[in-house]
Amino acid sequence: MSILVAKADGTNEPYDPEKLLISLKRAGADPHIAQQIAKDIENELWSGITTQEIYSRAFARLREAKHTAAARYSLKRAILDFGPSGFPFEAYIAELYKTEGFAVKIDQMVRGKCVEHEVDVVISKGDEKIYAEAKFHNAAGFKTDLKTVLYVKARIDDIGHGRGLVATNTKFTSKAIEYSTCAGLELLGWDYPQGNTLHDRIDKAKVYPVTALTMLSGREKTALLSERVVLCNALPEKTDALARAGVTGARADAVFEEVGALCVPGSDI
Repeated sequence: MSILVAKADGTNEPYDPEKLLISLKRAGADPHIAQQIAKDIENELWSGITTQEIYSRAFARLREAKHTAAARYSLKRAILDFGPSGFPFEAYIAELYKTEGFAVKIDQMVRGKCVEHEVDVVISKGDEKIYAEAKFHNAAGFKTDLKTVLYVKARIDDIGHGRGLVATNTKFTSKAIEYSTCAGLELLGWDYPQGNTLHDRIDKAKVYPVTALTMLSGREKTALLSERVVLCNALPEKTDALARAGVTGARADAVFEEVGALCVPGSDI
């Protein structure tokens, strides 16, 4: 009899060890270490275990083996931490597109044929213009639904030019995907579209938040976010903010080492 795992959206599914292996390897874990962690986790399972519990156990073991792999593995949770911090998800999406070579503006008023619209992020490059709606959810189980994509498509139709985009840190419902595919509205979610997901693009651009750093405590991360220090690659120029968060000396050096490995292309620890 297969072991059932309770997902964040309230549904259950049979435990699939391959999914855990894939996520560990994607984070940068050595294949042998990934296999050992997956084996250890499987020996500890019980029916009804939550995905959060599996994540917590895997993260703890991965952190012991490799800090940057643990940071990448925790990325989805790190972005969920934007909720309590008050940091706007649209600003994070803007930073991602900026790193990809686009010009970006947040919280813009754009005149449509009928009314003015407040657009979360206006993204442009040459003649290309994208009007993006950023939908942040503070729990992994929440999904962006059909109602959201319907009103965004109506807004884009009234603006009358450019492309529409809905970006979310979690998932889309099947109806939202079905409608958007038909209507020509672009979607960017944690695991959508396949091959160019939000997760994929963050890893490629290395636009990691300070909440992903394993060398910082929860209190220290909150202190940095309160000073609007959000991206880990900003920390080397924000040593004063790090000191005010209580991180100095050898601990600060360790944080900078993790930042360099996590946020600089081609590096690792």
